[in-house]
Amino acid sequence: MTLTVAELLIQSLADHGVTQVWGVVGDALNPVTDAIRREDRIEWVGVRHEEAAAFAASAQAQLTGRMAVCMGTVGPGAIHLLNGLYDAKKSHAPVLAIIGQVPREDMGSDFFQEVDNDALFADVSVFCHTVTSVDQLPHTLEQAGNAAIQEQGVAVLTLPGDVGGLDLPKHTAVPQFVDTRPDAVPADDALRAAAAAINDGGPVTLLVGQGARDAREEVLALAARLNAPMVLTLKAKEGFEHDNPYEVGQSGLIGNRATKLAFDGCETLVLLGTDFPYRNFLPMGKTVVQLDVRGSHIGRRTTVTHPLVGDARLGLRALLPLIDSQTDTGHLEKARSSYLGWQGRQQELADPEYDGKPKGILRRKVDNPEGRIRPEVVAAAVDRLAATDAIFTTDTGMSTVWLSRFVRMSEGRRLIGSYNLGSMANAMPQALGAQGLDRTRQVVAFCGDGGLSMLLGDLITAVSHDLPVKLVVFDNGRLGMVKLEMEQVGLPEFGTVLHNPDFAAVAQAIGMKGFRVEQPGDVEAALRAAFAHDGPALVDCVTNADEIAIPPKPTLEQGWGFAIAKSREFVDSAE
Repeated sequence: MTLTVAELLIQSLADHGVTQVWGVVGDALNPVTDAIRREDRIEWVGVRHEEAAAFAASAQAQLTGRMAVCMGTVGPGAIHLLNGLYDAKKSHAPVLAIIGQVPREDMGSDFFQEVDNDALFADVSVFCHTVTSVDQLPHTLEQAGNAAIQEQGVAVLTLPGDVGGLDLPKHTAVPQFVDTRPDAVPADDALRAAAAAINDGGPVTLLVGQGARDAREEVLALAARLNAPMVLTLKAKEGFEHDNPYEVGQSGLIGNRATKLAFDGCETLVLLGTDFPYRNFLPMGKTVVQLDVRGSHIGRRTTVTHPLVGDARLGLRALLPLIDSQTDTGHLEKARSSYLGWQGRQQELADPEYDGKPKGILRRKVDNPEGRIRPEVVAAAVDRLAATDAIFTTDTGMSTVWLSRFVRMSEGRRLIGSYNLGSMANAMPQALGAQGLDRTRQVVAFCGDGGLSMLLGDLITAVSHDLPVKLVVFDNGRLGMVKLEMEQVGLPEFGTVLHNPDFAAVAQAIGMKGFRVEQPGDVEAALRAAFAHDGPALVDCVTNADEIAIPPKPTLEQGWGFAIAKSREFVDSAE
C-alpha cells in the first residue's frame, strides 16, 4: 500500500498512542489535517490561537509522560506556537510540533509568510528539521519522536506545502518510537561519601522536587530516619503533600516562615530531584547533597558538596542502608510547629465571614475597604469542593500563590502550571489539554484575570470540543504579581490596572455556563453549581486587589517599599 508523507506521519503517531493533535489548520498542512480526518484513532482539536495548542500539548505530555502533538502552519502560525513550546522545553515535556512551510521551490526567496523555521525553533527544540525529500522519511520522523521522548523536550518537524501530499515508495516502513528510558544508579563511592556527610552533619533538611515523585516511599523513609523537615517545591506538592508528617510547605515568594527555619536550622541540606531556582531563599554555608537524574542540574543553584547523579528512587534505595537513624526531633518539631501555626492563621483568612469579625474589621479598613472577596476564601472553597482526583492548573502570579497555600494535593490530584517559564495565559489552555485526556475527570483552572483575557478566544475551544473544564477566575482587576513586585521596591503601581468585562457574561455568550460572584458568602454555592455542571463552566470571582502574600523572610527594605509605594499611590489617587 502506498502512503503519502502526511499519512505515514499520522499513522505512526496513532500507532504510538497519540489520541489528539492540537492546532490551527492552514494550507501548507492540509494533507496532514486531511490524514487526521481519516484516522479514527486521532482527534483534531482546533484552537483559536496556536499558543493554546502548544500549552495544551505541553500539559498532556507532563501529565502522561508520553509524547503529545501540536501543529501550526506557515510563518505566523508557527511563531504563535513558540511560547507554549518554551513552556514544554523548560518543563521537560516530550512534545512534537508539526510545522508548515512554503513550497520547496519558494524557500529562501522571502516568500509570503515565509520564516526560517529551523532557525526560529533552534533554541526551543532538541530536534529541528525541514523535510525536503521523501527519501528522508521515515528516519527523520523517527529521529524527531525519539529525541522528544528520550531527551524529554520539543521536537520540531517542518513540512513544506508541497511535501505532505507526496507518495512514498511502496512498503515504506511505518516509523516506531522508543518509549523506554534507562534508569541510572549513582556511583557507589559517591553514595558512601554522601551518606558519611549526612551521618556526621547534624540536623538535616530535605528540599524535594518533582523529580523525586516516583520515589515517595523512599523519600519519606529518609525523612523518618533523619527526623528531617521536608521543604517541597511547588511541583512536588502533588506527590508529597498528602499524609506527610515531615512537610513544611514551599519556599520562595509563595512560601512561609517554617521553610526558613528548616533551612537555617540544618547543617546538611539534601536536594532530591529539584532544580529550585531561587538562590536567595536557599541557605548558605551548609553541607549540600544533591541527587538528580540530570547531572547538568547539579550545582547550578547552590554549591554542592556531594553530587549524586541518578534516578531518585534507585538512588535513595541504595543510599538508605548507609544512613544512620537520628533520634533528635528538635529541628523537625520546630519547623513543623511553625508551619502548623501558619496554616491556622491562613485558614482564618479563608473564612467568608472573616471581615466581619474583630480581627477582620481592623484589617479590612487597611487592605480591603470595599469588602471584596478575599482570594483565600475562593482557594479554600475550591479545595473543599473539588474532586479528590482533580487536575489543577494555575496561571503564573497570585493565582499560584493562593493554590499553593490552600489547595492540598491528595493522593489522586495532579498539578500543572508554567512553573519554569513563568508565562501568562497558561492555566486555561493547559486545562483544555488535561481535559482532552479524560473528559470524565474534573479539571480546575486557577485563572488570573490578566492571563485569562490574554487567550480569551480559546474559551470557545472548550465549548466547541465539549471539554468540561472548570475555570475559576481571580478577578481583582490587576496584574497582581506585578503590582506586588512594584510595591516591594517602593514604586506605586502603574500599568497594572485591568478594565475587565464581566467574564461570566462573556462565558454565557459563547455557550459556557457562567457565574459571577461578588460577595464572600456566595462563593461556595457558585462553585458547587459550576462543579456539578456537566459542561464547561466559569466562575468569575471579584477579589480583593490589595491582598498581600508575604514571603517567608520579608526584609526591612520590602517593608519600607510597601509603605512608600502605598503613600505614593494615595497621593496619585488624590491628585
